[in-house]
Amino acid sequence: MDHGSPTVEDVFGISWLDFNLSNVLMIIVASIIVFIIAVIGSRNLQRKPTGFQNFMEWVVDFVKGMISSTMDWKTGRQFLPFATTLLMYIFIGNVLGIMFMVVYDGDLWWKSPTADPGITLTLAVMVVALTHYFGVKIKGGKGYLKDFFSPIPILFPLKIVEEFANTLTLGMRLYGNIFAGEVLLALLVSLMASGALEAVAGFVPMLLWQGFKLFISAIQAFIFVMLAMVYMSHKVSSDH
Repeated sequence: MDHGSPTVEDVFGISWLDFNLSNVLMIIVASIIVFIIAVIGSRNLQRKPTGFQNFMEWVVDFVKGMISSTMDWKTGRQFLPFATTLLMYIFIGNVLGIMFMVVYDGDLWWKSPTADPGITLTLAVMVVALTHYFGVKIKGGKGYLKDFFSPIPILFPLKIVEEFANTLTLGMRLYGNIFAGEVLLALLVSLMASGALEAVAGFVPMLLWQGFKLFISAIQAFIFVMLAMVYMSHKVSSDH
């Protein structure tokens, strides 16, 4: 873990505006991969799906089930494209750092983008902001504000705190799990690079941990999207 991050500081002469080029690279890579998967899975659609179309339909049905478990489908169907894209993006982002990490000139370039708190918190802020937007859109301004004072007005301060807590925990939960996995992978790589005997001893643990991290990546993507839909349901459903 003895490496830094490729950072461009003081962008446009603004002292607080810095760009982590590794994050930018991995965001672009994850976005391209998700786009390619979506294009391949949606072209030449057949009535009797086969191959990759089967997989994509399974993903969509899986996300549909997640949404239906948090709100009625009539309300939640509009969130299907968003939730599907979010699930695929977070999963791909989680697994990018499983197979290898690239360090060049002392800087870490290739990693899981979700192993950075800036990215996971940005995703969380985006999700929470969208819940407020759709809350106003579906319920109207009056109905949206009314939820903050129900069932009793005295809960209003707690509900404001809850909004910040939801954002923070949503982002940091994802970051913590993925970052911890990459730290252990880096330690195993360091062990295997220290000698022939260590390489043999660390080979099996490395494979086992990569498999387990793949499982964790899927679980964390599921948890993030499920919580996003739960928060959305709290804002758009009348029975919450």
